[in-house]
Amino acid sequence: MSDAPYHAHIYYSEEQGPAARALRDRFIGAQPRVLYVGGMTDRAVGPHPIPQFEVHFREGNLPEVLTAIEDSGLRALVHPLTEDDLADHTTLAYWIGDPVALDVEVLDPPGMNQGIERFGKTDF
Repeated sequence: MSDAPYHAHIYYSEEQGPAARALRDRFIGAQPRVLYVGGMTDRAVGPHPIPQFEVHFREGNLPEVLTAIEDSGLRALVHPLTEDDLADHTTLAYWIGDPVALDVEVLDPPGMNQGIERFGKTDF
């Protein structure tokens, strides 16, 4: 099982709020295993222009996390955490559902990724 760090950003509209809360509660209950569940952010934050919440997990749990998100019907950006924040959110990213146009201007420059420092500890 790989130990590489991953994030998933789960997006929701106002109408999808109940489904997002249910999925978030499922992750808090550790099914599947995640290390951190962020708060529901009902506004744009960082590169994310619409409401979202994030979860942190290890690569070995990727199949279970993907299945849980896909089963929810919500869209999500799933990506590894590397030293290249831009690549993490673009070329290395996996989208579930329709992609969201991210504000890539706010991402860290190559060689610096604040997401690594906050992995398993905090969201935005």
